Amino acid sequence: MPDLSIRAGEIKVVPFAAIPTVAFPLEIKNAAPGEEIHTIALRCQIQIEVTRRSYTREEQLRMQDLFGAPERWGQTLRNLLWTHASVVVPGFGGGAAEAEMNVPCTFDFNVAATKYFDGLAGGEIPLLLLFSGTVFYAKEGSPLQVAPISWELETRCRLQVSTWREMMSAYYPNSVWIHLHRDAFERLYQYKTENGIPTWEQALEQLLSNEAVVQS
Repeated sequence: MPDLSIRAGEIKVVPFAAIPTVAFPLEIKNAAPGEEIHTIALRCQIQIEVTRRSYTREEQLRMQDLFGAPERWGQTLRNLLWTHASVVVPGFGGGAAEAEMNVPCTFDFNVAATKYFDGLAGGEIPLLLLFSGTVFYAKEGSPLQVAPISWELETRCRLQVSTWREMMSAYYPNSVWIHLHRDAFERLYQYKTENGIPTWEQALEQLLSNEAVVQS
């Protein structure tokens, strides 16, 4: 039975993708001798290991929506599930094979991962990759066999915050995405129309200005 190990390389942006996408280069090795790997169907759960880095005061303030006040982080800081991905690794004999796992990225600020990434001023994002799936293999002179891959197969890597920011700036220059309930959107749309406001940004700025005046 294959004895697989996986190592992730430097994460890079996929150029000219339809949506923001990063690529995880993977090196897959099989330590079991005398086996030929025909195909590996990998599934991957990607978690953000939030406790494996430090945070500046500014970052702590930006993270309160996720983890609460910094003095409570001892209880609230836990790994965040970022996303799931999959990749098919072509066959190989002895040694190792390389594959590239593409991961689409959202810029929706209702998603915890987006809030976390945007809240970081710089540095690296520690990631844990948990693999499962199926491996198709054959020993010399034997028929094709199939074996499951346990979730115990894992590796760690780091995503540069600058890589994520540069990618999102390229796809959404000077803009962000937010999700509104239908009733909130209808009220905002009515306010924008009734006041003859040309853009959504100006409607929000006017509402915020009015709120500031009321509070003062």
